Amino acid sequence: MIAYLIRRTIYSLLVLVGINFVTFFLFFSVNTPDDMARLQLGGKRVAPQAIERWKAEHGYDKPLYLNPRAGGLEMLTNTVFFESSAGILRLDFGKTVEGRDIGWELGKRVFPTLAMATPVFIIAVGLSIVFALGLMLFRYSALDTIGVVVLVALMSISSLFFIITGQFVFGRVMAITPLSGYTPPPGMFKFLVLPIVVYVLSQLGPDTRLYRTIFLEEMSKDYVRTARAKGLSEIAVLLRHVLRNSLIPIITSAGLLLPVLLVGAIVLESFFGIPGLGSFTIDGINNQDFGVVRAMVFFGSFIYVLTYLLTDFAYAWADPRVRLQ
Repeated sequence: MIAYLIRRTIYSLLVLVGINFVTFFLFFSVNTPDDMARLQLGGKRVAPQAIERWKAEHGYDKPLYLNPRAGGLEMLTNTVFFESSAGILRLDFGKTVEGRDIGWELGKRVFPTLAMATPVFIIAVGLSIVFALGLMLFRYSALDTIGVVVLVALMSISSLFFIITGQFVFGRVMAITPLSGYTPPPGMFKFLVLPIVVYVLSQLGPDTRLYRTIFLEEMSKDYVRTARAKGLSEIAVLLRHVLRNSLIPIITSAGLLLPVLLVGAIVLESFFGIPGLGSFTIDGINNQDFGVVRAMVFFGSFIYVLTYLLTDFAYAWADPRVRLQ
């Protein structure tokens, strides 16, 4: 098992290194350091001396990938790519174009995002499993058919509809929650209730339908008929046998959900005015701030890789056969 986990960890580190290179290549294929300098200095009519001074101040005055004027190993190390990559691997993300420390901004903004995404993850996965098990108790009945129709309807509705409807009904008409905004703890709860409810509703349809399909497939297997022949109740069969043997696909689905929630927070934070990682990412893209964009891509990639790594660990816990691979 240890060899399996070590191998997965090495794969994850290689993925992070590859994503770092691809991000750098794509960004500077679209924007050159001169373009970034002109944008920050006020337009196209900027003196070349001012551009060079801005590039020197922000570390973009060297070649991007290869420095032919340097000798030996410095041809690779004395470049923008190596110096910025070495910093980000040390978790030193540098500064924004306005001079703010990116690491400090991440630390300040990660809490509002996690405060919204974590409850959504727990509630959405928990409710989806409960609803799917409930539909299994009434499978092939009228109640099951109605439940499937409702789930398909929830899947077909855009999350933007839930956002706009929720703000109008609960924020404007009923005035139960604020339309938008954020305040530090402990007053933040009233601002996060509506985004959490909206996010849970947008995830409930696809997740519940997926879990229902998984449970339905397990219900037709021989061990379920054996459990029933021993006299176990239907609820006991579902909880003690079907649910346990469905852990692998459930872990896979739940593992995919957490990174999706963090990425999807960009939209929610924009609509609800939450100063989290999503709004920080949008500001960085609008300002063509490579430091912010790269830090956010690295952070998002790290969350994805960490989630998949934890999913692999959960596989090894749930199914002993995985440890032998």
